[in-house]
Amino acid sequence: MNRSTRPRLPWSKGAAPTPTPSPTSGPDSGPRAGTTRVAEPDATPERDDDVPSTDDDETGDDLPLPSRRTALGVMGGFAVLAAAGTLLGSDLLHPPASTADGDYAGETVELLIPLAEGGGTDTWARFVGTQLTHAIPGSPGFAPTNESGGEGITGTNHFVSSARADGTELLVSTATTVVPWLLKRQAVRYDFTRLVPVLANGTGAVVYARTAAGVSGLKDVVDRPSPLKFGGIAATGLDLTTLLAFDLLEMDVSAIFGFEGRGPVNLALQRGEIDIDYQTTSAYPSAVKTLLEEKSAVALFSLGQLDENRNVVRDPNFTDLPTVVEAYETLHGKAPSGPKLDAYKTVLGVTYTYQKGLWVPPETPPEAIELLRTTAEKLGASAAFKKAAKKVLGGYPLDAGADLRKRIETAYAVSPEVREHVVQLLTSTYNVKID
Repeated sequence: MNRSTRPRLPWSKGAAPTPTPSPTSGPDSGPRAGTTRVAEPDATPERDDDVPSTDDDETGDDLPLPSRRTALGVMGGFAVLAAAGTLLGSDLLHPPASTADGDYAGETVELLIPLAEGGGTDTWARFVGTQLTHAIPGSPGFAPTNESGGEGITGTNHFVSSARADGTELLVSTATTVVPWLLKRQAVRYDFTRLVPVLANGTGAVVYARTAAGVSGLKDVVDRPSPLKFGGIAATGLDLTTLLAFDLLEMDVSAIFGFEGRGPVNLALQRGEIDIDYQTTSAYPSAVKTLLEEKSAVALFSLGQLDENRNVVRDPNFTDLPTVVEAYETLHGKAPSGPKLDAYKTVLGVTYTYQKGLWVPPETPPEAIELLRTTAEKLGASAAFKKAAKKVLGGYPLDAGADLRKRIETAYAVSPEVREHVVQLLTSTYNVKID
């Protein structure tokens, strides 16, 4: 006899995944719509024609009653199921995650992007997510979802409260979401020391100043008759690392916040409205190099990178520029130390060296975590990927080494002293109150 068929969800095990088209352009590309999960349609319960209907309009007085043997058989069947449930417990109701078997066939990897579509983080996440899902055994589908709000806090909070811990839901992080966690803002409900990293990717930045402000080199940033005007977006975002660099170097700087991006800050510097700025690696060639060639601006130092021993080293994209630590030695004749250096190194690590990352819940099966990590590691070593990723990743590697989790744990270990120093700097120097 014919039976009705319950529709299969497109991302369920055994269904053919529908990958999102791979973005091929870099940060200048426009917004892309994310894959939206479609609610399962209401389905009529399967009907067995061998069982008499009990609908009122189909019930007749002449319908036969079930025999005692049939009734006892049904009751016995329920008893067996109940006993099996008691013996097997959650294994019967909650089978093991299929992602732990090394094959994601029929699955869909969902990426929670806690920022709006079309920005740098969104472009990065969609590119990396597409490449990663193509490389994962079983070629799962890919569903990026943007949930913006509260400077990335809203979506990140949602992820940690509701994400499935089976290796199919991953969180995208960036400095925008890490800094509020570091500052312990009241709205934050997530903790990066509890999440498990799958991969990370860094970036860098260069601080430069306009020569018309009387700056020809490092010596002109201290002991000034008037402070240099810095243009910022928000002190509690990526700007924080640069502010800590100014603090460490004891530079004479005042700040104006509220710009809508680093592009507008760069234009303000060209108009003489501000004196000092920084640009990240991806924007540096178009925003700064021409100014340097025209000698209307001078590059002062790079923010540097943090190595595995927590030493500040030269940025591989700016090997000709001193780091903040080297700049300090030039200005003050000795190596920096103390709370200012500790705060700078900590924030540099979480905002630049490991600026972006993919994370899974801590309860995710170790087999699924390792499969995701090793797939990312192989992907990052691929020559084809490196070529395709050059613009989006800004020349920094896709980091998924075997010791990534250990290095991340070290980098994200923010001491109370460091946090207190950062908060005090923001409140006393920049009049920024932390909620």
